[in-house]
Amino acid sequence: MGGSILVVAANLRQVAERAGVSVRTVSNVVSGFPQVAPETRRRVQQVLDELGYRPNAAARHLRGGRSGMIALVIPEIASPYFGELAGHLADEAEKRGWTLLVQQTGGDARRERELLDGVRGQAVDGLVMSPWALSPADLRRRPDAAPLVLLGEQDADGLLDHVAIDNVAAARELTRHLIETGRTRIAAVGLQPHLLNGTAARRRDGYRQALAEAGLPHDPALEVPVDRLHRADGAAAMRVLLGAGIRVDAVFCFSDQLALGALHAATGHGLRVPADLAVAGFDDVEDGRYANPPLTTVAPDKVAIARVALELLAGRLCPDGDPEPARHIVAHHLEVRASTAQPA
Repeated sequence: MGGSILVVAANLRQVAERAGVSVRTVSNVVSGFPQVAPETRRRVQQVLDELGYRPNAAARHLRGGRSGMIALVIPEIASPYFGELAGHLADEAEKRGWTLLVQQTGGDARRERELLDGVRGQAVDGLVMSPWALSPADLRRRPDAAPLVLLGEQDADGLLDHVAIDNVAAARELTRHLIETGRTRIAAVGLQPHLLNGTAARRRDGYRQALAEAGLPHDPALEVPVDRLHRADGAAAMRVLLGAGIRVDAVFCFSDQLALGALHAATGHGLRVPADLAVAGFDDVEDGRYANPPLTTVAPDKVAIARVALELLAGRLCPDGDPEPARHIVAHHLEVRASTAQPA
């Protein structure tokens, strides 16, 4: 640590000597301290730019008792949804001068618990986590004192900061849309009874509510569970429906990856989308916009999720922050595209 501070001091002295000011004045300019004369600030900044000076963030954070690093713990880095979300979080972290460390769990309880207890070999100031396998009790029992913000439906019984969308409302809106296009046999693909995060259950609830509101019967045969949320799982679920001879005119998939797999299997079976079958997803990932046909989906405000999560984390790192855990519901909207167009 001493070596890093000495490097910063030497750089500050070089700038001070060339600008004809004190080291403290240069430090005040670098730190953004307001009480520096405009002409002095301009002269110092010009020298900073000429010398290509960059503040030593590591030394600054160490002096403040923090690492300047936060961790994002997600189930799958390869998931388009989590990949896009990680990108937005990295952008928001950079605005705050933080470094984002990304770890994946595969939805495995042991791995989630291990990372919840502390990111091995790294001193992080806080965590943002999307747990799939841990229960609220697991999330409450953690020895690491670093602030934690949860993403998704698992909220530790309201005892931790939490950011989510209204999955029930979103699923209800999408199912209503399918009903409004004249579909009456709507399958729901994506139930995951083996996970504790509750997201799939809430999307199922919204789906069922929309059916009931429209006076359509609930058929358990139209609710198809999956192991994962990947394209292959969506294709397999679609083949199960088709192989069982179940009449279906729309498929609501609980992720865009599932929907892309279902779309592939349906067209391979000779069905026309959307003339014979409407297909809709959830997450609004980039691949869905370029599918053939483009995919109707629920679009969470991923930028807002990232921004609010880091605002909550910053509040926890501030000594004067609100001690009460906060639950924020972020906006979503329905993105209607050609995969659910009304049949002629």
